[in-house]
Amino acid sequence: MLKAAKQALDKVITKSRIHFYKPIQIAEILYRDRTFGDIDLGNLETYRTKSKAWRDEVCIALLGRISTSSAKFQDDLFNAIPPQFIVELGKFNREHNGAIESYIYNKFIGKYIQLNNALDYCLNTDKASFEISHFINLFWYEAGLKRSLDKVYEIITHSLFDTLAQTLELSITLSINQDKLNILKEFEDFAKSVMCLDSNNLFTTQKARIYRVGVTNAADRGLDMYANWGVAIQIKHLSLDNELAESIVSHIQSDRIIIVCKEAEKSIILSLLTQIGWRNKIQSIITESHLIAWYEKAMRGKYANLLGDKLLEALCLEITEEFPSVKELPEILKERHYENIKDEF
Repeated sequence: MLKAAKQALDKVITKSRIHFYKPIQIAEILYRDRTFGDIDLGNLETYRTKSKAWRDEVCIALLGRISTSSAKFQDDLFNAIPPQFIVELGKFNREHNGAIESYIYNKFIGKYIQLNNALDYCLNTDKASFEISHFINLFWYEAGLKRSLDKVYEIITHSLFDTLAQTLELSITLSINQDKLNILKEFEDFAKSVMCLDSNNLFTTQKARIYRVGVTNAADRGLDMYANWGVAIQIKHLSLDNELAESIVSHIQSDRIIIVCKEAEKSIILSLLTQIGWRNKIQSIITESHLIAWYEKAMRGKYANLLGDKLLEALCLEITEEFPSVKELPEILKERHYENIKDEF
């Protein structure tokens, strides 16, 4: 049973993204059981909810953030590692003075050593030598980081798109048909609150911007980015096929969708654009090769002096916000002296 429990734990560790929320939750359940002994590992209800708070306390110290995934997504942990496995893990952990806790946090530190190498490349490379393909590969070829590649794609895409929009000084004008002034007057409070328009201001102009929807670990097919001129943007670090494209289109309510993906066959693109009902939905499909070419232009092209440093600064800022640097364990974990544990799991 212990072997099966370890396999289940290792699978969760392998599948975890860089923030490691689920493995940390298991570590904190085992720590609570070992040090306080006030939970019954065989009875999930004694720790299902409480363990989220224990996890969050450590995550705040480690990462400066907590999980924002849905309760259902978080509870999937106990399908992957059910109570009967946690009982076995707890028994071994108690008998070996926290060996499994140490094992989990050592895996966490190992993943962050890989991450810091990737972050250092971004932070310490200038526009003359920065290669976006190399940066992507630092995540693509590291097993510990590959699960977070979708977020890297989002950041790479958003940094480029928004930097170009700002540098081009794009603006959006919203106006009302003057033949509809009678309706405007009827709903003037609505127009003023929602559109910043009223009888005395029949048009408004604002800067064009592209926004990321938010930072979350929830596995979904929802919207990743949107532009304030009406475009919805979906990021996939996978190669595009018909099934993936159909799922994107069906899950985003927008008439103009841009798909950013690793690669796409020309035949698939043509198929998507010609199918009934999809022709007007997919505005464009952008692949990794497009991103690499545009980064090359921005960093070393004709307008590199205008764009290069600005784009690299935006990229570094978003990367450090998404992936906090972890140089060493915080005091909350140092006090446990995991370094003294010699028993292997």
